[in-house]
Amino acid sequence: MIDDSDSALFREAMQGVKRLTSDKLPITKPTSSTLSKTKRAYLDKELLDEEMVSDDYDPTELETGDELSYKRPGVQNSIFLKLRRGRFRIDGDLDLHGMIVRIAQIEVIKFLRECQRRGIYCARIVHGKGYGSQQKRPVLKNQINKWLRQRDEVLAFCSARQIDGGTGAVYVLIRRESKKHKKREW
Repeated sequence: MIDDSDSALFREAMQGVKRLTSDKLPITKPTSSTLSKTKRAYLDKELLDEEMVSDDYDPTELETGDELSYKRPGVQNSIFLKLRRGRFRIDGDLDLHGMIVRIAQIEVIKFLRECQRRGIYCARIVHGKGYGSQQKRPVLKNQINKWLRQRDEVLAFCSARQIDGGTGAVYVLIRRESKKHKKREW
């Protein structure tokens, strides 16, 4: 509850402050000549990663309660069953609630790359059930289903157990980074 003294203090603090006509900042891209070779290579890799996760990939559109399930060829059935039962320790979590699709896509890519870099084998991504979307349908859930199938570092994924988010979250098994591709950390 705000009392009159709080309101008076706020009005006093805001004297002379002008309302902005726009809350958007102008975005200027640095020219390629100002970027270092290393930074350009990093940005090229980021762009390539984003392009590798296409929105055109369409296995099927899902309903809110539908379970997600995917297993790459070569993943043992016993491992996949263990994942479905929630028997792996979850060492990484990403919550996409409230994110727009474009931001969520970038966050998923960064999250998977970081999990692989840290040697995380099982992670959980919470995408929600879509009740908050305008269509009352799972927008991010459908995108997650598409994106994860396209990522080489993903071995398998499936909807989580009820206690871990049910059909509003997925468990993800992540391929271990090969030693020959692993970067040295100093």
